[in-house]
Amino acid sequence: MDYFSIASGLVVISALFGYLNVKFLKLPITIGLMVITLLFTLFAVIIGQFDDTILLTEKAFISSINFEALLLDVMLSFLLFAGALHTNFEQLKVQRWPILVFATLGVLCSTVLVAAIMYPLLTSLGFNVSFVNCLLFGALISPTDPIAVLGILKRVGAPKKLETKIVGESLFNDGVGVVVFLTIYAIAKQPNAAVDVSEIATLFIQEVGGGILLGGALGWVTYRLMKSIDNYEIEVILTLAAVMGGTVIAHKLHLSAPLAMVTAGLVVGNDTIRETSMSEITEAYVDKFWELIDVLLNTILFVMIGMEMLVLTLNLDYIYAGLLAIPIILLCRYISLFLPIKFYAKRLNFAPKTTLIMTWGGLRGGISIALALSLTSEMDKDLFLVITYIVVIVSIIGQGLTVGPIIRKITERFSN
Repeated sequence: MDYFSIASGLVVISALFGYLNVKFLKLPITIGLMVITLLFTLFAVIIGQFDDTILLTEKAFISSINFEALLLDVMLSFLLFAGALHTNFEQLKVQRWPILVFATLGVLCSTVLVAAIMYPLLTSLGFNVSFVNCLLFGALISPTDPIAVLGILKRVGAPKKLETKIVGESLFNDGVGVVVFLTIYAIAKQPNAAVDVSEIATLFIQEVGGGILLGGALGWVTYRLMKSIDNYEIEVILTLAAVMGGTVIAHKLHLSAPLAMVTAGLVVGNDTIRETSMSEITEAYVDKFWELIDVLLNTILFVMIGMEMLVLTLNLDYIYAGLLAIPIILLCRYISLFLPIKFYAKRLNFAPKTTLIMTWGGLRGGISIALALSLTSEMDKDLFLVITYIVVIVSIIGQGLTVGPIIRKITERFSN
């Protein structure tokens, strides 16, 4: 199937399912599309027992899509730039140190904790897994997904300080999580080779630091170009060029494209820069353009996640392991957040029950599935892909539907 046919199919399905969600379910877009796609896929599986035409068509369609490459190499840059563009920069600056700790040490801590608990659990269940492969799973499941988080937090009206922490952490820990995953992946691919710690540290610093520096430079250049003209069409195209050109440069230089796009989005979206580089009409068009890109890619992404169920090896033992992994991952996230939040709580006036809300509000999404799809058979791909899929589905639907009431209840309780 050619690229245009695949893109057309995804847009048509996303539009139809999005319409059904708005018309009937009225759920947040990420949750609604996930639910409708899962129901459609289950319907195709059931009908397939009698007539497999729909099932085979859906399987052929989803098999023609390279989910990992499409999300990590293309969609993620657009989604992270759009998310960062609409993030409160001043609040983010105030909360920068805890967000930095959450997105770096928090991800590393969670990665190790998940591996340390999952390894003995899986071996006790009879799975012949290695510790390094469990580390890979810890790395791919630890980053929270800003794509899933943003829409839900806006809808529930979370306190701004709390929203900034969750969104800021999610924006940055994606890039860090991908770098951690790729680093462990390189070790897992050569299990008998000696591990060069200095080489790994250099790679990590190059990816993370280089990505942030590139993003800052892209944002500054885009700002200067936008400031020198007053033409909203060209200024919108300049922001698009920053994302597309910056992603290509990051890949060529082996830098973190996600971190580069987050940084560029924060620079261009900064209120001070907006006031000096954009007229009111330009600002309106830039915001609306990137909101549309965000919604479009979100609908496509969560439709693909729902349809990916067809490529899973649904072994009952794998499903059981996935269900057991859910409370483990939540516990590891809680522990990884506990000390940084305690350390910064008083000086930055954290909202009540921040650790609990950030644990429950840290949704997993497409990035975890994309990384799991990149595993090889030697890395226990089938097992960890099923576990990841179950965690993501429960996270988006279960946590996504309940995080709003939890935030409102806690906020009301401590405001009275």
